[in-house]
Amino acid sequence: MPHGDTRPAALGATELLTAYAAGTTSPVEVLDDVRAVVEAREPTLNAFWVHDLDAARDAARSSEQRWRDHRPRGPLDGVPVTVKENLGRAGVPMPAGNAGVTPTVPRRSSPVVERLDEAGAVLLGSTVMPDWGMLSSGVSSLHGITRSPWDPSLTTGGSSSGAGAAAAAGYGPLHVGTDIGGSIRLPGTWLGLTTLKPSAGRVPLDAPYLGRAAGPLTRSTADAALLLSVLSRPDVRDWTSLPPQRLSATVADLDPKGLRVALLLDAGCGSPVETPVREAVERAAEVFASAGAVVEHLAPFMQPGWLADLDRFWRVRSLVELEALDEAGRARVLPFVRRWVEAACAVDGRTVMRDYASTMAIQQATVAATAPFDLVLSPVAPMSAFPAEWPMPWGDGDAAMSHIGFTAPFNLSGQPAGTTNAGFTPDGRTIGVQVAGRRFDDEGVLRALHWFERHRSPDLTPRWPIHS
Repeated sequence: MPHGDTRPAALGATELLTAYAAGTTSPVEVLDDVRAVVEAREPTLNAFWVHDLDAARDAARSSEQRWRDHRPRGPLDGVPVTVKENLGRAGVPMPAGNAGVTPTVPRRSSPVVERLDEAGAVLLGSTVMPDWGMLSSGVSSLHGITRSPWDPSLTTGGSSSGAGAAAAAGYGPLHVGTDIGGSIRLPGTWLGLTTLKPSAGRVPLDAPYLGRAAGPLTRSTADAALLLSVLSRPDVRDWTSLPPQRLSATVADLDPKGLRVALLLDAGCGSPVETPVREAVERAAEVFASAGAVVEHLAPFMQPGWLADLDRFWRVRSLVELEALDEAGRARVLPFVRRWVEAACAVDGRTVMRDYASTMAIQQATVAATAPFDLVLSPVAPMSAFPAEWPMPWGDGDAAMSHIGFTAPFNLSGQPAGTTNAGFTPDGRTIGVQVAGRRFDDEGVLRALHWFERHRSPDLTPRWPIHS
């Protein structure tokens, strides 16, 4: 769609809230347009695990009345949202994208869902993920294949695959995913989205885990900041929650002059960076430099052995889950994931502890290498979008986690890292730039993303595939 598309499904959350307050559109009108998009695209895209658009329309009708009474419920009243299926909703089964498991059914919603409900958001449904979230694609033994709204032959990225597809396709403006090694940012680069993996503990979870975070997948930084401001309230169920901090719902201006910006083009491990990806990130750095930022090349700080150890650590974690299934359940797990997990069957306890030590080494090295800088610019992934049927960027083989050398370090260090579109391949596939900051400086990363969105070449702003 062209820039400036004004149909309701194409509007951002900040635009919708302004329109609701002015009475120029209503939550019901917006929901009806989003519903038309979902009904047209969903048979191909396969973004939803469960959705109830009738219930969403009832919620939109209630929101419409609140706006008429000038009594909105909260900062997202009437705005359509989705959540990833592993963010619990009371009464909704959580299969983790896996046909082999017996889904848990939470009795209470997760902190993310409770904050959205309190804010008045209109929840459309839960979006899909691959088996246990351990793939960087939209391939799932339970859900089948989730496809890119830009080109259904291409991947969405993962594991927040459904959230990414929903965001790019216009299933409303706000979508929440989770990220343990890149699962928010990989859909970001391969779908052209603006995303944020927040600082560790910034968004409370009811199942915290080393490196795990929940955060926004959106089409603009303004919407990402608004959503983060709602999600970031501490919750006692997450013992890793950061102390209370009121984050701004709007993005402050940034003056890049004098900022120390690191340019990281070699992760030191994993797959080589494709030329169009490297060139797009270099051009992004030039935009900052032209505004007075001091851009310095950052030497690689990761080691190949550390990334291999992290991969093995995750395999053992998933092996525990696989072995908890009965034989029939194990047979239903995606064969790629089952092979990846079973490769760890012979790993002993000492090795697991050495692998854990490597995760701590990654954390230490990432903080030390990036501490002198206000921001770090890098590729999100070394490669551009690949075929939708492939579970990983290289197809069906086992190349471990060789594509997350740029993203995973910031999960382990707890630093905020986001993405926005910075280029296109010669055949039109999106390329994101990753912008990381110091831990706790989520607002600094959002300011940098917002500034870049406004100062990148206009032809780098995605023309979203939100179909009539």
